[in-house]
Amino acid sequence: MLRVLVLGAAAGGGFPQWNSNNEASQRARRGDPAARPSSQSSVAVSADGENWVMLNASPDIRQQINDNHQLHPKIGVRHSPIACVLLTNGDVDHVAGLLTLRERYPLAIYATGRVLEVLRANSIFNVLNPEFVERRSITLDEGFEPRTKDGTGTGLRIVPFAVPGKVALYLEDDAAGDNFGTVEEDTIALRIEDTKSGDYFLYVPACAKLSSGLTSQLDEASLLMFDGTLWQDDEMPVQGAGSKTGRRMGHMSLSGPDGTLAAFADSKVKRKVFIHINNTNPILLSDSPERAAVEDAGWQVAYDGMEITI
Repeated sequence: MLRVLVLGAAAGGGFPQWNSNNEASQRARRGDPAARPSSQSSVAVSADGENWVMLNASPDIRQQINDNHQLHPKIGVRHSPIACVLLTNGDVDHVAGLLTLRERYPLAIYATGRVLEVLRANSIFNVLNPEFVERRSITLDEGFEPRTKDGTGTGLRIVPFAVPGKVALYLEDDAAGDNFGTVEEDTIALRIEDTKSGDYFLYVPACAKLSSGLTSQLDEASLLMFDGTLWQDDEMPVQGAGSKTGRRMGHMSLSGPDGTLAAFADSKVKRKVFIHINNTNPILLSDSPERAAVEDAGWQVAYDGMEITI
C-alpha cells in the first residue's frame, strides 16, 4: 500500500509569498478559510508507513516535518523516519531544504548526475557530511529501490524519466540559446511503485508540455500529481507580479486550448491532483471560478497535510 503525504503544495515562495501583496495573499494572511496557506512543494511517500522517501527538500522542510506526525522522531535521542531524499531538479525551492538536514543523521540523497554536480559545485552543501549523507546517482528510465543509508529497502520501486522543462533559474546560460543550456536531466518526473501490489503513481511537479514518455504511463496510474504552477501563461505579467510567462519558466498552464485541463480531458488516470501552485494562481482560492473549473474537470488541488492512500 502506498501512502502519499503532501508536505507542501505551493510553488517557490509558498503561499502567501513573503513579498506578495495580491488579494489572494492578503486573504491568506487574514486567515480567510478560502485562502488556505501552503508551504513550498514537497511530497513524502511510504510503502510501510515507517520508512519515508521525501521527494524534494523545500526551504520549509523543518516546519513541514514538525507539522506532519508521520515524520516525527520515534526512537531514541536521534531518529527520523525519513530514509532518503530524491530530487527532481536543482531548483532552489527543491534543494535548499537539504541544508536543514545537516545534523549528522544517516541519510541518502538520490538525484541525476546533473543535479548531483550542481550540489558538488556549491560548497555550502558540504555541511551534509558525506560520512553520514550519501549522494547516489540515478539514471533516467532505470528503475531502482531507494534504500536507507545502511542499505535497508523501502518497498518502493522508482523510475525517473525526463519531461520537457528548463534548467534552474540560477543555472541559466543566456549564451546557450533559447533553452538556456537545459539538458535532459534538468527536469524529471517519477513513476513510484509499490513493489508488492504493483500499483503506481506519477509525480510531475514541473512540466513544460506533454511527452510520449509521460502519456504512455497515464492510463494504469492510480494517481497523477502534476504541475499546477499557473492558471494562464501570461498570469504573472498581467498581475504585475513578474515579467516571465509560464512557457519562459518551463511550465504548462492549466487553462486554454493547449493547457493542462484540455490535454488531460480524455485521460483515464484514476485520480488527478495539481501540485506546485504559484501564489498568483487563483485555484488556490477555494471560492474562485478557476477552482470550480478544475474540480468540474475531475482534478483536485493539493494542500499541505493532504494524505492519499493507494
